[in-house]
Amino acid sequence: MGKTSTKLALASTLAAKFKVRHQEGNYNDLVTVPLVFFGETTPSLFNPLAWLGVFWRNQKQINNNYPYEIVVLELGTDGPGQISRFSSYLKLEMAVVTAITPEHMEFFGTLDAVAKEEMAVSNLSTIVLANKDLCDEKYLTGVYDLLTYGVERAADYRLTTKAGKAIITTEQTELAELDTTEKTDPELYSILAAASVAHKFGLRADEIEKGIEAIKPVPGRMRRLKGVNKSIIIDETYNASPDAVKMALASLYKMDSPQKIAVLGNMNELGASSEEEHRRIGEFCDPKQLSLVLTLGPDANKYLAPAAEAKGCKVITFDNPYTIGDYLKPIIKPKAIILIKGSQNRVFAEEAVKVLLANSKDESKLVRQSPQWLRTKEKAFKR
Repeated sequence: MGKTSTKLALASTLAAKFKVRHQEGNYNDLVTVPLVFFGETTPSLFNPLAWLGVFWRNQKQINNNYPYEIVVLELGTDGPGQISRFSSYLKLEMAVVTAITPEHMEFFGTLDAVAKEEMAVSNLSTIVLANKDLCDEKYLTGVYDLLTYGVERAADYRLTTKAGKAIITTEQTELAELDTTEKTDPELYSILAAASVAHKFGLRADEIEKGIEAIKPVPGRMRRLKGVNKSIIIDETYNASPDAVKMALASLYKMDSPQKIAVLGNMNELGASSEEEHRRIGEFCDPKQLSLVLTLGPDANKYLAPAAEAKGCKVITFDNPYTIGDYLKPIIKPKAIILIKGSQNRVFAEEAVKVLLANSKDESKLVRQSPQWLRTKEKAFKR
């Protein structure tokens, strides 16, 4: 949870002082991570000549003095043992663990198994920086050279907010101050992680602030977009897991608007825990904060929707993201805020965002808009 946003925040902040290489997409598995070092895209696995070209260009960069001082990588896993395999070629100076929360539970089964997998990165890295708010302390014990960051709990690096301002500190030293008027909780965690790493790599306070100011919104991750009737869409459609949905809703609750609407899609890959986790999200829906809850996908409709309704929310279920957009468009009030979040397959909630955009040019800011993805969605749904 939060890996891509944190990766991009890190790259942006460190670039205030260093030559940084990173990749904006999701090159995060055993095959694609090495390509990030050399700025390469993934050739077809069935094209040996293209791969030979990759190897040749990589070697050329190495022979001509590698031009980057820092490479920021994202390491992904969706099953036990995958992080450890990176040790075959990676030795990290610093690893950031953004959260230990339920995800890919159909393969992990328990949170203990998730934690074991996430913390395996400590075997590859000299220093580990972990989010103390989103990682249970029992999973951090025994980690050599551990640093922590947090908003809610005391940590080595801390972000505190007051009157629309946030201050990032370590050992009573102020590292940065920023305006939080339009920052959500997930964004603040990414910024705090970036400032923490930057400080550890020797950036001055003014360099850290400069780097933070350069951080750009990330598609599908709490990105604000202009909607119809002067509304604001919070586009959180890249993916969904239980804690990420709760954090997104908590951020929505803190915002001021005459009409708050939550579109909550299926949280996929939760295995046997799917029913319970969807019900918990439904119970987290607050009728005092939400004018309307729309659900999308089989488990969201079956379990989340009735739980939210039992809490007193007005709930409507859907099987098609386009239909959601068509339903909402005429009832959105001026200055409404619409949170739209869901997993990928069987959901594709970004297509609901597309219908509600004030300017169709903003479609380019949405996730999964390549011709291949659009063909996949066309097969899955019909308008």
